[in-house]
Amino acid sequence: MPTFVSILKIVMAPTLIGLASLAGRKWGPAISGWIVGMPLTTGPVIFILAVQQGTAYATTAALGTLSGGLSLMIFALTYSWLARSFRWPITLALSSLLFFATTFVLQQQTFTILPLFLGIVGLLLITLRLMPPDQAPSQVTPMTLPWWDLPARMIVVTALVLALTSFSTVLGPRLTGLLATFPVYASTLSAFAQHLQGPDAAARVQRGLLLGLFSFAGFYVFLATMLQPFGIAIGFCGAIIVALLIQGGSLFVLQHAR
Repeated sequence: MPTFVSILKIVMAPTLIGLASLAGRKWGPAISGWIVGMPLTTGPVIFILAVQQGTAYATTAALGTLSGGLSLMIFALTYSWLARSFRWPITLALSSLLFFATTFVLQQQTFTILPLFLGIVGLLLITLRLMPPDQAPSQVTPMTLPWWDLPARMIVVTALVLALTSFSTVLGPRLTGLLATFPVYASTLSAFAQHLQGPDAAARVQRGLLLGLFSFAGFYVFLATMLQPFGIAIGFCGAIIVALLIQGGSLFVLQHAR
C-alpha cells in the first residue's frame, strides 16, 4: 500500500494538472478551474484513508474535507480580487495565508453533516455573486506559450502535493481532510493564467473552481453519510455518481455563463 500511495501521488498530480492545462488551452481557463474543482485530489486521499484506517476514520476526514470547502471559497474570492491589484506571487501568498487562517479556525469547530452541507451551498451562491465582474467574458486572447509552461506546471504542482501529504499521517483525520482541500491545482492554474493572460483569466479559473465545488459538496455529503454504514464500495461509487450528476449541471451553467 505505501508503494501504491506513492505512485498515486506522483502520477496523479502531473496527470491532472496536465489535462486541466490542456483543457484550459482549448476551452479557456474557466474550464480548467471547473475540472480541478471536482474531488479528484481529495477523493483518492479519503479512499486511501478508508482502506488503511477504516471507514470511521475516513468519515471524519471526509467531514473535514467538506468543511474545507469554506476555505476554498475564501481562497477563490480573495485571489480573484487581489489579482486586479497585485502580481501573482503576492496574490497567491495572501490568498494562501487566508486559506490556512480559515482552516485553523475550522479546525476548532465541530459541524454536523446537513447544516454544513446547506451552509456550504448557500455560501457558494453568495461567493459567486461576490466575484469580480469579467471585463472581457467573451474575449479569448491568443498567445504563444513558452515551451516550459506545461512541464513547469506539472513539476510545481507535484512538489506541492508531495510536501502537503508527507505530514498527513501525524495530523489526524479532521485536519488531514481540511488541509487536503488546499487548492494546489487551482492555485497553479490561476498563477499561470494571471501571469500569461491577466487577472480576468485568473478569476475565470476561480469561478470555475467555485462551480466545481457544488459536486465537491455533493460527493462528500454522500460519502460522509453512507461510507460507514454501507462500506467503501457503495460509499465511493454512490458519491462518484452524485458528483458526476451535479458536475454535469454546473458545466451547463458554466457554458451558458461564458
